[in-house]
Amino acid sequence: MTALSPQYRDSALAALAGAELDVLVIGGGVVGAGCALDATTRGLSVGLVEARDFASGTSSRSSKLIHGGLRYLEMLDFALVREALRERGLMLTRLAPHLVRPVRFLYPLKHHGWERAYAGTGVSLYDTMALGGGLPHHRNLTRRGALRECPALKKDSLVGALQYYDAQVDDARHTMFLARTAAAYGAHVASRAEVVGFLREGERVTGVRVHDLEHDRTFEVRAQQVINATGVWTDDTQALIGERGQFHVRASKGIHLVVPRDRIQSSTGLILRTEKSVLFVIPWGRHWIIGTTDTDWTLDKAHPAASATDIDYLLEHVNSVLNTPLSRADVQGVYAGLRPLLSGESESTSQLSREHTVGSPVPGLVVVAGGKYTTYRVMARDAVDACVHGLGRSVPKSCTDNVPLVGADGYPALWNRRRVLAADSGLHVARVEHLLGRYGSLVLEVLDLIRSDPSLAGPLAGAEDYLRAEVVYAASFEGARHLVDMLARRTRISIETFDRGLAAAPAAATLMAGVLGWTPEQTEREISHYRLRVEAERASQEQLDDETADAARLGAPDVVPLA
Repeated sequence: MTALSPQYRDSALAALAGAELDVLVIGGGVVGAGCALDATTRGLSVGLVEARDFASGTSSRSSKLIHGGLRYLEMLDFALVREALRERGLMLTRLAPHLVRPVRFLYPLKHHGWERAYAGTGVSLYDTMALGGGLPHHRNLTRRGALRECPALKKDSLVGALQYYDAQVDDARHTMFLARTAAAYGAHVASRAEVVGFLREGERVTGVRVHDLEHDRTFEVRAQQVINATGVWTDDTQALIGERGQFHVRASKGIHLVVPRDRIQSSTGLILRTEKSVLFVIPWGRHWIIGTTDTDWTLDKAHPAASATDIDYLLEHVNSVLNTPLSRADVQGVYAGLRPLLSGESESTSQLSREHTVGSPVPGLVVVAGGKYTTYRVMARDAVDACVHGLGRSVPKSCTDNVPLVGADGYPALWNRRRVLAADSGLHVARVEHLLGRYGSLVLEVLDLIRSDPSLAGPLAGAEDYLRAEVVYAASFEGARHLVDMLARRTRISIETFDRGLAAAPAAATLMAGVLGWTPEQTEREISHYRLRVEAERASQEQLDDETADAARLGAPDVVPLA
């Protein structure tokens, strides 16, 4: 049975309810999925439960960068940068070369002399720390050279520039691939399975109570060790056990804008300094991602809202250096995410630590929090190490630095054969390249679907960048259970089209219905829910402050299956 297929979920839930596990992970974000993979590849029996969809929280709403964090060098946080750059190198070269790819950034200089020396020293150190990471070193550019790379910049906005390399990833797909790889190695993985309570024997945590949201039933899962990897929900999960945590997590909201690629004439990404942090303009296929903000957030965690003030802030700052300013009409998509920051003394979220921490507040429970997307594997390793200590028996050390994700093996050879694959499948080579960058060597499974049903080779109506086969594949093998999973996370249609995916929703829902067995009523319910979600998000983005934006966004409830 293929991992993350509809039938797989039923068997995974049955396995979770039927035996005592070594480790149960709560949370299907990047850290939770990383924990499941780490634990199962050490030979432990493992379960993972996620209340909504994989990566539906922070792990689908990042800047989509795999990077060391240049600004952390300025904070003298050398250990964090070194660790993150090592992880970047592993993902680029070994763990996920099909999902993680290089990206160039231009850093404009505004002052002669001292700034080039100061910034150049930092970027040189960044390159040195990343030795063996598979990316070219930075280079110095004159103003003329910088404007050749990025003609969109105002001439008076820079005196020269530095250009350096980092990496990027589709965060939601990468997280889903982690969960799928964990399942392939034997972990029992289930989305839409919410932890509603803990089981205890005396002081010790011995498991959890889980509500299967798809079938409205509750059951118990027993485990010798439970990992709380719920990110910004860490304190809420701890509250279920009635214990104060050893540390607290504070949510910082970051929003991003998506604009068409032709709105900014540039062959490179940009990184700009602001009064509070940095601003990125990141190449994203036929689009740019512009972000981010950094503000405290104390409202709804499941659906953080971007306000008009947030959007105007980003437009104002990026327009300060562009020849042709962007307007609200240029914005195709907007998304808001929450960073799980370890709460500290600082009033500014931008100053809170991006380090992670692992603790065991009561026997049988391990909590992992903080960190950044790039260091997920280290966080997972440390959390499972703490579980091993609690298990009290000999367990192999982490080996995930040498465990490629599914789709990685054979990817370079298939990339070299992309024209052959195009000729064999009848697809344009650009389509095959698109598929290889989303599936790696699993592209062969997608092409098998097309071979069985040639109609799936056509573009998805309303979102022609994607094939109909990709919708069927996501519902069949990638754990997509609802239309929003498809349009917001398995694909990025929700932020890559001006109508936010409304035109694509009917065709996508019909294709999913054929796989998941939806009735006509459920299919229409899925489309209606998605329409309400888009309307609520658009309404929230017209509000001036967080409170009214939050109230507007909560106008669309989460979808539930028909009984």
